Amino acid sequence: MAAAAVAGSFAGPAASTSSPAEAPLSSSGEINLSARIAPAAAPSMFLVPSSSPAENFDDGSMEEPEHPEIKTNLPKESAPFLKKEPISSGLPTMSSDANGEHVMDTKSVLPLMPEAPLWSTAADEELIYAKKEINNAPLTSDDPDLYAPLFRNVSIFKRSYELMERLLKVFIYHDGAKPIFHSPELKGIYASEGWFMRLMETNQNFVVRDPNRAHLFYLPYSSRQLEHNLYVPGSNTIEPLSIFVKNYIDLISAKYPYWNRTKGADHFFVACHDWGPYTTKLHDELRKNTIKALCNADLSEGIFIRGKDVSLPETFLRSPRRPLRDIGGRPAAQRTILAFFAGQMHGRVRPVLLKYWGDKDADMRIYSRLPHRITRKRNYVQHMKSSKYCICPMGYEVNSPRIVEAIYYECVPVIIADNFVLPFDAALNWSAFSVVVPESDVPKLKEILLAIPESRYITLHSNVKRVQKHFLWHPNPVKYDIFHMILHSVWFSRVNQIR
Repeated sequence: MAAAAVAGSFAGPAASTSSPAEAPLSSSGEINLSARIAPAAAPSMFLVPSSSPAENFDDGSMEEPEHPEIKTNLPKESAPFLKKEPISSGLPTMSSDANGEHVMDTKSVLPLMPEAPLWSTAADEELIYAKKEINNAPLTSDDPDLYAPLFRNVSIFKRSYELMERLLKVFIYHDGAKPIFHSPELKGIYASEGWFMRLMETNQNFVVRDPNRAHLFYLPYSSRQLEHNLYVPGSNTIEPLSIFVKNYIDLISAKYPYWNRTKGADHFFVACHDWGPYTTKLHDELRKNTIKALCNADLSEGIFIRGKDVSLPETFLRSPRRPLRDIGGRPAAQRTILAFFAGQMHGRVRPVLLKYWGDKDADMRIYSRLPHRITRKRNYVQHMKSSKYCICPMGYEVNSPRIVEAIYYECVPVIIADNFVLPFDAALNWSAFSVVVPESDVPKLKEILLAIPESRYITLHSNVKRVQKHFLWHPNPVKYDIFHMILHSVWFSRVNQIR
């Protein structure tokens, strides 16, 4: 089956007062956010298709499927395709220290990436132009569509977004047969990759037929469909998926010249399934050079590269025809529950959360599953709409659809997942609308939440409502929505890499 298919940093409330033009490029030519602003306080694997969330939970909550622990059985890395010494990109990447603060890591390198494309195109010149324009972005103030405290630097974001709208062209490969290629899944916890695929492939503003005009090349395969169609239940190995992806990249690199021009640096794919990162392991250039938009944005595993890859929001959609169903929640003054969580007890964090807070404190509504005696009065969604803080612990992997779900229901997300790069991290200032708690502080969770002044909570709640529009799917995309935010993140990464 596999062979046949393949063969056929933005400022918070205290915005910077310096002129954007004063912030220089770094020595590598990178768009240097840290020169303008103070760093913002930051804070799996599928075997058998699971039943739907509605079947798993009578309270209507979503949940990740059961996954085996097969990380120790991941495919071994193949020999490098190129025998050259790894080349440092010179680009610093963002990382988090033990306190969740953003710090610069100038030691990270992107091996195999060429110093320059094998030949230049007009698109390269446009990227260089865009990079200079972004670094000299005019100061933005009082933009009615962009609330500055939500962004690391609203001026840079606005100028970059404007240039994306004006310049960006994306070529989509048509190779590959359904169901793995060009088959978006629009429902469930992996809906982000499916919705992006659907909206990208039908887009008339960014997509071009002539690859010579393209700034970016989209690899339109689904990690969810890979798992669904190629994984052998009970095998405890995802090697068939990795081989399939490697064969696909080998095919397009042999059939077309565009991959080889940059060794994949101007290519990207979008994957929300937990296994998305691991399926790249058999192709060095795909793993190290390509821009990977991943829900599983885990820094600790050495696959996701901060500053190059994109953290994809994991969105759970119950109704593809009504993606905005049930959006909203109670006003801040009417949220009577301090903190809420209900879900399966997989991963390393949730059992600890249940141990310390499960059904032990009236203010901390923490459950492995909502009992019927409770759902008779208030179901899962109503709990989120009535809670001040929604606890978003990692599951098998660092990502969780609860983060975006909390934003949908206007509940301040409390994110518990070490080494997790938060969605749209290069643009959004998550400290303005969420709380990030280290995994080791779960025993002090109530103390941490009660220490947040009421005035601060009111601001967080207000900002959650403001940031919501950047996480909404629309059948026809609108400006600054989640589709455009994902595409902008990939665009910004590519601009930042250009030399």
